Amino acid sequence: SYSITIVILLFSMKCSKSSKIQLGLAAATAVSLAASLTQSCDAFTSPLANHVNKRSVSSLGVSIGLGPDDQPPTPEKEVEEETEGLVGEKTFKYDNPYDPERVITGEDGEPLAHITDHDPYRQSRMSNSDRAADAWFGALLESEGESFLGSISEEHKQRLLQTVELVDEPVINYGEEEWTPYVVRRLPTSPLYPAYGLETYGLPVLRRGAEAWRHFDVNGLIAMDYSGRPEGVGTDKELSEKEIEDVVASLKSKGAWLEDDSCDGRLVYINGRFCPALSKTTDEVKNLNSADFESGLSAETLELLSRLPDGHTDKLAAEVPDSSKGPLTSLEKLSGPDHCVGKATSQFAINNQQGTAAFAALNSVKAGSVAYVHASMKDASADSEEEEAAPKPVLVVNAQTPSGGSASEEDDKGVAFHPRLLAVADDGSVLSLVQMCVDLSEDSEEAPCATFVNGYTQVFVGANANMTHSFLEESGGQATSRVEISDQEAAEESIASPREEEAKRPALRDTIFQAIDVHITGDDGAYAGSIMELGGCGRSRIAISTCLLRPGASAAINGFSLSGGAQRSDMRTNIHHMAQGTISRQEQRNMVGGRSTASFRGRIRVEQSAQQTDSEQLSRTILLSDHARIWATPSLEIIADDVTCTHGATVSDLSEEELFYLRSRGLDRTTARNLLMYAFVEEIGSSVDDRIAGGFEDENGLRSRVVRRLENLVPQGEKTLVGGEFQSV
Repeated sequence: SYSITIVILLFSMKCSKSSKIQLGLAAATAVSLAASLTQSCDAFTSPLANHVNKRSVSSLGVSIGLGPDDQPPTPEKEVEEETEGLVGEKTFKYDNPYDPERVITGEDGEPLAHITDHDPYRQSRMSNSDRAADAWFGALLESEGESFLGSISEEHKQRLLQTVELVDEPVINYGEEEWTPYVVRRLPTSPLYPAYGLETYGLPVLRRGAEAWRHFDVNGLIAMDYSGRPEGVGTDKELSEKEIEDVVASLKSKGAWLEDDSCDGRLVYINGRFCPALSKTTDEVKNLNSADFESGLSAETLELLSRLPDGHTDKLAAEVPDSSKGPLTSLEKLSGPDHCVGKATSQFAINNQQGTAAFAALNSVKAGSVAYVHASMKDASADSEEEEAAPKPVLVVNAQTPSGGSASEEDDKGVAFHPRLLAVADDGSVLSLVQMCVDLSEDSEEAPCATFVNGYTQVFVGANANMTHSFLEESGGQATSRVEISDQEAAEESIASPREEEAKRPALRDTIFQAIDVHITGDDGAYAGSIMELGGCGRSRIAISTCLLRPGASAAINGFSLSGGAQRSDMRTNIHHMAQGTISRQEQRNMVGGRSTASFRGRIRVEQSAQQTDSEQLSRTILLSDHARIWATPSLEIIADDVTCTHGATVSDLSEEELFYLRSRGLDRTTARNLLMYAFVEEIGSSVDDRIAGGFEDENGLRSRVVRRLENLVPQGEKTLVGGEFQSV
């Protein structure tokens, strides 16, 4: 019960008449307030307001996230007394909220039937956009052509086609080890729905309103037909001497070529098909085709290939040491029971995923082969000079022609590629891996075909291993410059409308998805990734997830995203600290121009077992025009209590003071802006392998290519003061 006591002291000594009137009014108001508060308190404490479930009532410690206390639950007898005579309720056993004897009446006073068969309601909440997304994904999955990855293809196709079973979570009683107050229960008379995106398939597919696809052009994507497959997928691509010369020359002009003496291995794929004549293979750098899967790969390799991202393979890639609970092996139970993410197919878990699991499984079903890179520990008897020398990189190139290798005569039917890579760095090894996505034969007379690239890269780093990974996405040509100006301004300058030219650009129909799944499985393993999104495709999405599973593991993720014209780009990162004493550093830089839209979502999660974690995250964005848009969302989820973590984000235009300084030193406006833009990019580009980055004198090196792309998007004209702020016009 609640009691409210109000003491009013009226001082009449030396008080004027008006003061006494004011005090009287205050007293009347206080008495009225006390009466209303008493009624409110009665409402909150009445049995009717608590008839749902007394056991859901928790202390303040639970409500602010400190976990459950030791207070025992309300005795069942007391609950029965309080709920007796409530409207719409009948006394039932609280140990089982779905007790068949529980009676819930409707508005007409009649009891409502319990729902036990939920399948008829599985797709009842789907919108037209959801159904279109499922149909689009189904067209990719059921497209013509066989699978080539043996048991991996069969397993992952089964995961996709087997829908999630609709069953309630088991009821765990108070006092049991897995009991937690953070549970969601349905009424027995309400149906159980699958999580958003799991209505049709066993893994969550894309949804316009889902967290994983927020700000992405889902409607534009599913409007495209990518159900075609390149001709000859699953077989090696043979080239004539003339074709070899032309392809090598084209790759060199893109900076996507290393001579045999400059690399430890080279794997080249054209339109999803392996090219032996262009590749340098060894026992540790090779292409795995259907024959390798039929003859039988090692059980360890098959287990690695069978893993799915986003927690849909629950077993961790390595045991996580924990002094209180012993070795941890289940992802869904980390930091449990109060702070675990739960099953990967639950709505809570899906809200924090990147949306890559279904596309990784699709890759396993449709990929024609797997690029395999394995780094083993160097022989201890090797020369010291050889040990100190920087390792030569392994280069993996995925190139595509304008036609995409399609044999279809349908102009509106695109093709889909599914490049796959597995990289394993053994204990004590050193590996430098470079992945590149480029175009071939841009001047070809081939009719351009819309393409969908669905790549999946898996990386495993052992104890004391050191891996450097550079991923460069440069396909799709370049976006049209000066798209930010209006048609009227273009007419005044007597130039063709850039917006119309951009709308006609064939690459605007192309889409690139890349999922990179990294696991550091050994003590003191180190991974450094540099992800550069530079291409001109209409839609691009790169998602990298890094799991630090062992003590002393470290990860450095540097990313850069460049978008212009009418592009839609998305960069998502997830750094998962699971073991004690792990370190991560992340810096993401975005440059958005024209009328493009970009988004960045960076998530760092520190589990309860990851004490003494040291993590830093920073996102910086430069908007080059008033019509460009960016959504930058860095986030931290910390369950441990002994950590050092920081994160932040900045969004700005080019600095007016820095531009003034450069122009005062004799540089023209365009050159000064381009110089500042390149300085912004160089801090990320400098982490790419030197043999690929090249120098400024190398016109085909990465630095020179970046400069040319920046020159294409550099803002034109002076700045003007609009709405109290400087704007680029």
